[in-house]
Amino acid sequence: MKNNWTISHIPSQSGKIMIVTEGDSSLGYETVKAFAKNGGETILACKDLQMGEMIKTEMLKLHPAAIIEVMALDLRDPKSIQQFGKAFNEKYERLDVLMNIGDSHTIPAGESAKLFGKHINSDHAGHFVLTTLLLNKLAVTQNSRVINLSLGEHKLNKKDFSRLMSPKGHSNAEKHKIGSFKWTNLLFTYELQKLFEMKKVSCVAVAAYPGPSNRNLERRLRNQWSWRLFKPIYKMFSGPDSLDSALPGIRAAFATNVKGGEYFGPNGFVESTGYQSYSAVLHFVA
Repeated sequence: MKNNWTISHIPSQSGKIMIVTEGDSSLGYETVKAFAKNGGETILACKDLQMGEMIKTEMLKLHPAAIIEVMALDLRDPKSIQQFGKAFNEKYERLDVLMNIGDSHTIPAGESAKLFGKHINSDHAGHFVLTTLLLNKLAVTQNSRVINLSLGEHKLNKKDFSRLMSPKGHSNAEKHKIGSFKWTNLLFTYELQKLFEMKKVSCVAVAAYPGPSNRNLERRLRNQWSWRLFKPIYKMFSGPDSLDSALPGIRAAFATNVKGGEYFGPNGFVESTGYQSYSAVLHFVA
């Protein structure tokens, strides 16, 4: 549709600073590419520094003038989060966009350094701590944004907050457990926006949902018989490519008319198909 928002609508980002967590994921990759193409300086935060450097090299071939710095960040490890926050705050005076992308589907089950399940750390708790460490930079940067990527499981009626800590197994082994911390993603976004309004800072908090995209699921599941059996069906509901899946988050980060508390995602049947960039107010999670 001719009126759909696309990456061609991104204004110049010259002079701006953006952090992309899980920058080596498919969604992070597309977000970094969109930002780097438009003149901003990108902090590609990732667990795998070697992969991050490979992506940086590839980006610079596409956009030689791009400014990209690869920094270590393991959202499962509180020490790594503290080190990242300290390093960023010492080097940079501003932060225009914080893109919080989770990666729970690509990490093994188990506990983190603080006994939180690795999945809740990677998808929520780690981002909560990281955002807290960076609040001062966001507050002093005019029209800054925090984008929290979530999943559709937040709409499930059954939530289980009693098993966010999982010493021995998957904290998200059942869908309602995923829904529990995906719901916290949206609550965090909503409450963060209320904080910005109360403190009268120009930063806005926004949420985005990429739809049932691959999100690197195949990397984790490719050797399981169930994945091979159901992959053709899954592909029917996946976005046609990673850019389409990343579009809601990219729009939330760069569109000019974004308001705090909005939610971006696909607008088709059960939010699994269609143009990936509609918006709705998040108040329903309050």
